[in-house]
Amino acid sequence: MTAVSLLTVPASDPGDLSALDVLDRSGRAPEDLIAVIGKTEGNGCVNDFSRTLASAVWEPRLPATAVTVFSGGTEGVLSPHVNLFVRDDRRHPGFDRGLVAAAGRTRVLDPGEIGRAAQVDAVAETVAKLLADLGVRAADTHLVVVKCPLLTSDKITAIRAAGGVPVATDTYESMGHSRAASALGIAVALEECDRPHALRALSGEAGVSSARASTSAGAELDDCHVLVVAESDSAANPLRAVHGEMRDALDLASVTALLDRVRAENGTVRQIFAKAEADPAGTVRGLRHTMLTDSDVNATRHARAAVGGLLSALKGDGAVYVSGGAEHQGPPGGGSVTVIYELPTPARSDRP
Repeated sequence: MTAVSLLTVPASDPGDLSALDVLDRSGRAPEDLIAVIGKTEGNGCVNDFSRTLASAVWEPRLPATAVTVFSGGTEGVLSPHVNLFVRDDRRHPGFDRGLVAAAGRTRVLDPGEIGRAAQVDAVAETVAKLLADLGVRAADTHLVVVKCPLLTSDKITAIRAAGGVPVATDTYESMGHSRAASALGIAVALEECDRPHALRALSGEAGVSSARASTSAGAELDDCHVLVVAESDSAANPLRAVHGEMRDALDLASVTALLDRVRAENGTVRQIFAKAEADPAGTVRGLRHTMLTDSDVNATRHARAAVGGLLSALKGDGAVYVSGGAEHQGPPGGGSVTVIYELPTPARSDRP
C-alpha cells in the first residue's frame, strides 16, 4: 500500500522543473515521487517533441520505480502543468481511508505487437500486478493512466522487412490502435470485460467502455508506463476520487453530477482527468461536426479544446488533464472522467 498526496504545478515550458522546488517546499523529495503526469504544449500528434523533452528532463531525476506520462496538446484554455503523485505515508488525524497509487512498466513491446492482443495482455498483467501490490480491488480503483508507444515510419518499415503486417501504415492512425489496446488491457484487469470480449472489441466486433482508463500514445517510449490510483482503508489521508463517463463532448450533466458528489462531502476539487474524442459518427446530438474532416487541425486537437473549455470552466482554471483520443475510454464520442478531491479536516469533536 502506498498512500499519496497530489501536487499540481504550472509549467512554463516542457523542460520546466520548477515543480521540484514546490515538492521540496512541501517537505518531500524526488525519491518520494511515484509518477509525474503532465500536459505539454505540443500538438499531441506523432511528431510532438514537447512530450519527448519533458520525459528527457524528468526521468533522470526520478527513482527507478517512478513513471512519467506526458500528454501533448494544451489547445484553447488548457494550461501546461504537471501532476506529481507523491508517496505520503503519514496518517492524517480524523481519516480512516485515503488515496493510494502505484506505478509500473510493461515489458518493451515489439513494434509488431503494438495495437495487438500482446499489448492488451501486457497492460492487463501490469495493472493486475499493481492492484495486488496496493492490496486493492478493481472496485476500489478510480483511474488507470497509461502512456503507450506508437508506430513510427522506421518501425513500420522494420515490421514489413521482417515479413509482418503493422496494425496501421499511418503513424497517426497507429496512436489510436495503441490507445485502444491499452484501454482494453485496463478493462480486463478491472474486470469490466474478459479477455475474449476485449479481443473482439479490439477487432471492432464488440463494444467495451471503461470509465477509469486514460491512455495516450507517444514516440518517446517503447514500453507502457502505468499508474493506478485507488482508495484504500489502509491509508489515512484527505484525498478521494470519483469517476464516471461523459456521453459526448457537451455532456455537462455527467460532470456536474460527479462534482455534486464532491460538494456533498464539502470537498475541494484538486484535479480532473478526462478523455475526449471527436464523435466517430460525425455528429454531436444530431448536428454535424467537422472535427474529422478538418485537413488543417487533427481531430484530437479539436476534441481537447472543446472538452478542455468545459472542464476548465467547472474547475475554475485551465490546469486540467484532458487527453485526446478516447478509444474504449468512455462511450464513442465521449470519454472517461475522474475527479480527485480533498476532504476538509474533521472537527476534533467529530474525530474517532
